[in-house]
Amino acid sequence: MKTSFIALAACLAATMPATTMPAWAAETPAADDAADAAPAIIVVGQTNAPIEIEPRGLAVSLGDEQFAAINAMNTEDLMKYAPNFFVRKRYAGDSNGVPGFRGTHSTQSARTLVMVDGFVVSNFLGNSFSFSPKWGVIGPAEVEQFDIVYGPYSSRYVGNSMGGIVNITTRNPEDTEAFVKVQGMVQPYKQFGTDDAYWGGSIEGGVGLKQKDGPFSVRVTGRYFRNDGHPMSFLGLTPVTGATGTVVTGAIVDPGHVRAAAEGTAIPSAPGSATNPYFAAQSPAAITQAQGKVKVGYDDGNLTGQFLFAYWHNEDKQLAPDCYLRDAAGNVVCEGRVTIGTQTYTASGANFSKTIRDEYLVGLKLAAPFGESWNARLALSTYQIAKSDGFTSNGYIAGQNNGAGTLNEAGPTGWYTGDLTIENKGERNELAFGLTASLYQTDTLRTTTANWQSKAGKTFATQTFGKTRILSAWAEDKLHATDALTFSLGLRFDDWRAFDGGLGRLGTGTQAGQQVFNRYAARHETAVNPTASVQYAFADGTLAQLSLAMATRFPTVGELFQGSLNGDGTFNVNSFDPNLKPERSKDANFLVSHDFGAFKLTGSAFYQRVRNTLFQFLGFNQNNVSTSNYKNIELTRQFGFEAIAETRDWPVEGISIEANAAYIDSKTLRNPSNTLAEGVQFPRIPKWRINGNVRYDITPAVQASLGMRYASRPNTDLFGLQRGDTFGFTSELFALDAKLNWNVTEQIRASVGVDNLTNSRAWVFHPYPLRTVLVELGWKM
Repeated sequence: MKTSFIALAACLAATMPATTMPAWAAETPAADDAADAAPAIIVVGQTNAPIEIEPRGLAVSLGDEQFAAINAMNTEDLMKYAPNFFVRKRYAGDSNGVPGFRGTHSTQSARTLVMVDGFVVSNFLGNSFSFSPKWGVIGPAEVEQFDIVYGPYSSRYVGNSMGGIVNITTRNPEDTEAFVKVQGMVQPYKQFGTDDAYWGGSIEGGVGLKQKDGPFSVRVTGRYFRNDGHPMSFLGLTPVTGATGTVVTGAIVDPGHVRAAAEGTAIPSAPGSATNPYFAAQSPAAITQAQGKVKVGYDDGNLTGQFLFAYWHNEDKQLAPDCYLRDAAGNVVCEGRVTIGTQTYTASGANFSKTIRDEYLVGLKLAAPFGESWNARLALSTYQIAKSDGFTSNGYIAGQNNGAGTLNEAGPTGWYTGDLTIENKGERNELAFGLTASLYQTDTLRTTTANWQSKAGKTFATQTFGKTRILSAWAEDKLHATDALTFSLGLRFDDWRAFDGGLGRLGTGTQAGQQVFNRYAARHETAVNPTASVQYAFADGTLAQLSLAMATRFPTVGELFQGSLNGDGTFNVNSFDPNLKPERSKDANFLVSHDFGAFKLTGSAFYQRVRNTLFQFLGFNQNNVSTSNYKNIELTRQFGFEAIAETRDWPVEGISIEANAAYIDSKTLRNPSNTLAEGVQFPRIPKWRINGNVRYDITPAVQASLGMRYASRPNTDLFGLQRGDTFGFTSELFALDAKLNWNVTEQIRASVGVDNLTNSRAWVFHPYPLRTVLVELGWKM
């Protein structure tokens, strides 16, 4: 990529403030200190360390107390009990773990801003399950704190915070230290014709050094992770007429589809008939991940700095489709024309695949005071996908015999971001302003190959490419009018541009066999968005806060320029749209919190109205191949309520409880392209969510915990016609999780845990995990 750090710094260094002044998660007001008189309302979690993102609206800060009670196979697991929040995680090691806040659809990945130590790891190259944040650049043992803020209520953050913000703080060395953690996991899995056990494990470790009489510290860590996930999809037979095929047995009819069809529900998965049986399960994903990180700190009492380098290697191999069909001799049949009874079908789609990616994050932060009460901070970062090779066979037989296939290669692909912030913290007034910028670039080449596992002799098929950038300026002022009353006002200006977008394909007619490139005109738009907040601390310890905001989320480079192929090899130009409009939201959040001593209660009401909602319409073409189209929905709206309770040593000493319940009403209000969606609950958004975690110290050395996750059954589609509890639907979710920790010594901890204790089945189109057992052994110096 030709654009460099220096160019971006000249533009004022990149997007999404990475180094905002931390706000302390205090629970009680201090009358003699104006800055602490009306503390931020932080619910659920630790209150001793500062929250690293501006806590307006609902804010959560999670630390070691919460983490110890979670079966954390991956980093994103550490948030699983947060209020009105979820991560679309299908199996341990899933690279498509999209986070969602409140009424955010589980594939609207571009509505969440995720950072590691303030450096952006949100993948705004697109907006779908394929563009989830880069959780894998750090291991779960490296996380010191998870800070979560719901909604775009601070002008410091780009409009992708429309859903919410997550900042992951990694550990800094406090002395000379070292640690090692080993995990093992197993998931016995039985679904349709698949009956197997899937195993996994990891080893994570590192060392940290801190100068006793000097400014430097360094922490070096690494993790190796290996897991076999359960099958994600089940492949259906397509009926044909006028021919016969190999007589087979073993096909599985989905009873959930039969039941849904009897109830008048449409079937979302191809080929679309409740009576068309499954002939195979997609190959389980054999996931191998290697991660390494170096974090260097500097603090001389005046100048502070941090350098971060994180590397992530990820392999996803799917080389063993679970084929259910057998011919008369007992041989496996997984492709071709087959006959069951009097009906003939075509079996196709049991492809082999492997994806290999190398990615890295580089970030640098500097901060220093100047004058009597001013300080300045600069953050620069880049995330680069140095290698992304996706190999896929053209069917089952080609997969077995190294036959023909396709190859998707990405590069140069990645983003540059940064932030310049200047603040003045007076006795009663806190003024902050800053400049930000970002650049996102994607370039994906698709070729055909004679051997699906080899790049040799590849032939051009299609290419998509493009760039987006945002230059921004913002200002915020926080006024402590009295010890109890605080006002905040902010304004953000964004200048967005999409450019260098294009599509390469093989020509037709007189251009047959030639590479033809279509380029799209550059686009330019601006947005001005205000924020406002007022908070009051009542004498009885009650805190109340009202926050208002407007936000603009510009289309990603993938939504604008990156397309897909139809099953017959032709290009599906409608899968993207260079003319998409930006999403524009109006948001409100009202919070009330009261600490009763033994327990704390928080209530929240939220509202969001979005014009030109960007939505990915999914379907199947004439070849039963999944297709997608990005379009704007004219107007959507959500509102809801959250109730959150926390206790410490109540009702029994040694017990801690964090529980929350949420009601969400999220609807499409106007959709002129198809008015049948109007007034319907937005897809994949449940009416109810309940999360909770109970921890009990059985002895000073032994802790037991029980967690719960629940979401009511949502609509699967935009029109509310698809509601079911099997493959292809988004279903009700209920999971109980348990964990037992034993501190063998001060240095050694052993743990055993079970996720989905009741083996409940749930679906997010794909199946969620069944009962999974995790064992851990950790040592620290």
